[in-house]
Amino acid sequence: MFFPELIEIGNKAKQAARQLAFTSTEAKNKALIFMAEALLKNEEEILRANSLDVKAAEDTGLKKSLVNRLKLSSASIAQISQSLHEVVALRDPVGEGEVWTRPNGLRIQQTRVPLGVVAMIYEARPNVTVDAAALCLKSGNVVILRGGSEALESNKVLARVIAEAAEASGLPSGSIQLITETNREWVQQLIRLNNYVDVVIPRGGAGLIQTVVTNATVPVIETGTGMCHAFVDQDADFEKAVPVIINAKTQNPGVCNALETMLVDEGIAEDFLPLIGEELQKKQVEIKGCSRTCEILSYASPASEEDWVEEHLDLILSVKVVPGLNGALDHIYRYSTKHSETIITENYSKAQRFLKEIDAAAVYVNASTRFTDGGRFGFGAEIGISTQKLHARGPMGLRELTTIKYMVYGDGQIV
Repeated sequence: MFFPELIEIGNKAKQAARQLAFTSTEAKNKALIFMAEALLKNEEEILRANSLDVKAAEDTGLKKSLVNRLKLSSASIAQISQSLHEVVALRDPVGEGEVWTRPNGLRIQQTRVPLGVVAMIYEARPNVTVDAAALCLKSGNVVILRGGSEALESNKVLARVIAEAAEASGLPSGSIQLITETNREWVQQLIRLNNYVDVVIPRGGAGLIQTVVTNATVPVIETGTGMCHAFVDQDADFEKAVPVIINAKTQNPGVCNALETMLVDEGIAEDFLPLIGEELQKKQVEIKGCSRTCEILSYASPASEEDWVEEHLDLILSVKVVPGLNGALDHIYRYSTKHSETIITENYSKAQRFLKEIDAAAVYVNASTRFTDGGRFGFGAEIGISTQKLHARGPMGLRELTTIKYMVYGDGQIV
């Protein structure tokens, strides 16, 4: 038996989806502008709620990098508000398509339509509440949000503010709903609510994602954990390699596109490791290295098998010296979660081989893995980074929140 309150949420979402699917681009943009303004008007209340979440997280000993992900400020609220205006400026994919005529006269129109009701299950980043709602609304979808308990107070205020703004603009009630119950059984029931929910998108750590993928009966778009690698090739330009590594590891270590493992060509290890090691130490990054790395860097601690497998999501970097490109490819093939991988090299042939042979959503040459992001790719806000191969892959923007249907025009044809 499902919780009656959850069935009520599902009913409201389904009714709202029926109307929202046909809502004009102008009306959806108006709602997004109302939402952006409401965030700024309610900044004080949002920050008060967020301070409660941050204090609770610090009191329970949550990792510093995860606490930083949780924090909001006047600047970040302004940025979230601005991201809504950026979504307004994006092209609405609903209604896009093509038309062709068959030899028997049938005219077939392929057109993009919303998915319907999207259930978004995510962890401790309150900005996701707004990003997910914005992308879902612009693409004609209703969203049911279920954030992590760490950001509950922030999410309550954010969801209420944007939902009220969307409804005040003229969108149907129930277009944005937040589940505030922290009981995990609510998630278990939500991901089996097939009569009301069209797709589930989990966004967070490996445990959350696997729980949803394993237990859901509703179709899932799997966003992946980010065991992101950088291979520093023998032909790398050190002046490029150092800032790329430092950016990928330290700009925001608690996110899925942050660097977790650095692989170094054995031909340059003695020269490059002391150089990058010094810069990593300045950023207070702990290095966990293979035996060769520990020989070169006395301050590195030995890496365990887990260090090649699990996301650190912290100022910790696993480092391994490998026998050239083949060694790097072998390591990445074994441990990659198929999120983002990069090679630092001036050798065109090696770069092309890396691009072709690495199986990941995003593969880079001489650039940071931190670019795997909807905004950086020009998609506006993103709803997640998909590491699966069906229905979407990579940063998921508006187009990835639609599907297609065929409208067929005839004149009595039967053959």
